[in-house]
Amino acid sequence: MSRLAFVALAVALMAAPVAAAASDEAWAALAKGGHVALVRHGNAPPGYGDPPGFKIDDCATQRNMDERGRAQARAVGEAFRQHGVIVDKILSSPWCRCLETARLMGLGPVENTWAVATSDRSPERLVVLKQMVAGWRGPGTLVLVTHALTVQALVGIMPDQAETVVVKPKPGNEPGIDVVGRIAVPR
Repeated sequence: MSRLAFVALAVALMAAPVAAAASDEAWAALAKGGHVALVRHGNAPPGYGDPPGFKIDDCATQRNMDERGRAQARAVGEAFRQHGVIVDKILSSPWCRCLETARLMGLGPVENTWAVATSDRSPERLVVLKQMVAGWRGPGTLVLVTHALTVQALVGIMPDQAETVVVKPKPGNEPGIDVVGRIAVPR
């Protein structure tokens, strides 16, 4: 084994327990309540964006989830249930892949809202979204089913498809959001 391959393997093996600990901390935070789960939609090939001329009210014109993405969405919902997460509210981007992810998670009624969409990356919309997340106090969990670019704009993390980024409002009246951890797609 080359020295480079050995170093890469050692780094990967050391990172695995750190990722598991971060995931455990994220699950514990969600189960406690008062946190926000930023869930990226399930697998929707190919890549990013939608075909030219897509219509938001016509799923046939959009990039939609495949069977793998649907299975991921169901697995995310099942993992929430297994970890005892109480969901107070679910907001979804109006894109079909997000709405389908939210519904297949099976955690409760889904509210379709532009507030968590990415089509308009205006600074004003981002400020409103950050205020909404920073203002969440529970008692349960707020779930936002959205897109990678929305999560990246909020917290600087580019999540994988069906990955959950757990955040919490800063304590008291202090403005802002803290990242608690990331939860990989359940296998």
